[in-house]
Amino acid sequence: MIACYNKIFLLIGGLFCAHTSMQAQTQQALAFEGAEGYGAFAQGGKVGETYHVTNLADSGKGTFRDAVSVPGRTVVFDVSGVIKIKDKIAVSPNTTIAGQTAPGEGVVVYGNGVSFASNTIVRYMRFRGSINMSKGACTVVLDNLKDLIMDHCSIQWGRWDNLHIKGSSNITLQHCIIGEGIDPQRFGALFEDPKNITIHHCLWIDNQSRNPKAKAGIEYINNVVYNYGVNGFVGGHSAADHYQDIIKNYFIAGPNSSTKFIGMFTATDHVYHSGNFADLDKDGVLNGRPVVDADFVEATATLLSKRSNESPAGVKIEDAATAYANVVANAGASLKRDAVDLRLIGYLKSLGKSGEIFKTEDAAGGQAELNVSEKKSKKSKARNQKAVTLSR
Repeated sequence: MIACYNKIFLLIGGLFCAHTSMQAQTQQALAFEGAEGYGAFAQGGKVGETYHVTNLADSGKGTFRDAVSVPGRTVVFDVSGVIKIKDKIAVSPNTTIAGQTAPGEGVVVYGNGVSFASNTIVRYMRFRGSINMSKGACTVVLDNLKDLIMDHCSIQWGRWDNLHIKGSSNITLQHCIIGEGIDPQRFGALFEDPKNITIHHCLWIDNQSRNPKAKAGIEYINNVVYNYGVNGFVGGHSAADHYQDIIKNYFIAGPNSSTKFIGMFTATDHVYHSGNFADLDKDGVLNGRPVVDADFVEATATLLSKRSNESPAGVKIEDAATAYANVVANAGASLKRDAVDLRLIGYLKSLGKSGEIFKTEDAAGGQAELNVSEKKSKKSKARNQKAVTLSR
């Protein structure tokens, strides 16, 4: 009898601990107001020092490279412009990068790749690779980490993929632009076995394929995929099981697009889909048709009747047409869009009439200089101070 009571107490205690753990996860502080998805609870550099980027040089005191070289920092920007980097940058863990603090047109990190580590917050940044990188290089790498959110970032000109995520968990990309992958692959993103990934309200544009390739456990919500080449969203099509929730996205064909807005799924891709639309007629009007089971069955996916992935900090889900308007208005480093992002948004708004999958960044128009400013307006000073305050 005593042994029986002990087992009951252990069971009750275990249930209580599990409930308490779930409550703690849902009650912990968000990275910032508006953070959603699996990466919403990243804390970044909230307990560390504030580092001011004061110049656009590649290395040395006051540079972006130096700013992210030490863990536990909140990085703010006293300058705007193009930070041209020759070698890759590795961001240390427990870092907040507050791109919204930059004056003028903000900042671009251009010329090579940037890799990130665990517990990181990145907001309103532009990361652009170059044809001068090695041909297997990606612009942004989020490998083997956990707890990261990228918000209102622009990621372009990767040679293998623009974005790579491998073996990571608790990641959010929200309100980002992932576009214009360049030679040799010109691909959007490769996700290799990450878990708990949220991608929402992002623009995938002018990539030949992989928007993304999702060998992943992923919730893919309210995104827009425009002017994909041979394929739009790509399944994992591997021996391992993958679980993809594809909810209320808009797939829009452009000048370079095939009819395969989804593709390369196998039975190991377990797909829940709901409320998606595909506009394939390239007529300049948003008038897509609903995506149906047959679209995925043709791609040989295994269809599910309920979601496999739902983050504690859930995404506020819109219908696909509203999500399109939201992406047009807000995706990318949109406090003040630069020429590259304005061009891409212009392609999108043509709804099939314009856009191109380029081989090099120069063919796309190259990286122009931004409005360089070291003098902050009262508005940008207030924004800078608010960002620092919120990171504490």
